[in-house]
Amino acid sequence: MKHPVRLRQPAALALAALLASLALTGCQSERPTPPEPASQGSSTVNTSEFSTLDAAGVDQILATSTATLDMSSGALAKADVGVAEESYGPEINARNAGKIDLTIKGPDGVITGDTGRIRFNTTDARPDFSEVTYFLTATSPEEYFALIRDGVNRYGIDSDSAERWITATEADLTSKDEFAITPGTATGLEVSYDLRYDGSQETQVIIVHVFPAPL
Repeated sequence: MKHPVRLRQPAALALAALLASLALTGCQSERPTPPEPASQGSSTVNTSEFSTLDAAGVDQILATSTATLDMSSGALAKADVGVAEESYGPEINARNAGKIDLTIKGPDGVITGDTGRIRFNTTDARPDFSEVTYFLTATSPEEYFALIRDGVNRYGIDSDSAERWITATEADLTSKDEFAITPGTATGLEVSYDLRYDGSQETQVIIVHVFPAPL
């Protein structure tokens, strides 16, 4: 009877090394890189000093009570604030969360105000916003008149028009009146104060309209 041929020890060791090498090579074969997980939603983290107006941007404005808009070019382009060209933009209402510290950077100066509500006007055919509107409030006539004079000094709103209205209202603090003061352009944007005064109410309102740079 023939016995199986036994490999000599050097040959056996060489075969074992070869099999180990082949096994190791098979383990190290490249595999396809798994795809990146899909992002959740279309909003991205904003690292700019300026606010965006997409859903994430509005959430951040409400969470931080701060909004900073860049109109240094003379306008507020929709593409620059993360909204589609056909969008009408959001309405930001702080409701019971206090007021928002709003800053608008213009070509020649800065507009600021503490407000509980910011609106954006446009059409679905405009690439920018035709107007940014926010609301200032005062709980006394004196505070209200001070807000008006601050707008005169800072934004170039017509002083004569403002002082005539203040003088007339001081003569009858119980009166009710709506009056738009001649706009100012000191910041390179057009700023208009729309006065809504009602002496029978505790809170008085100024509607501030900020328009793109005059042509």
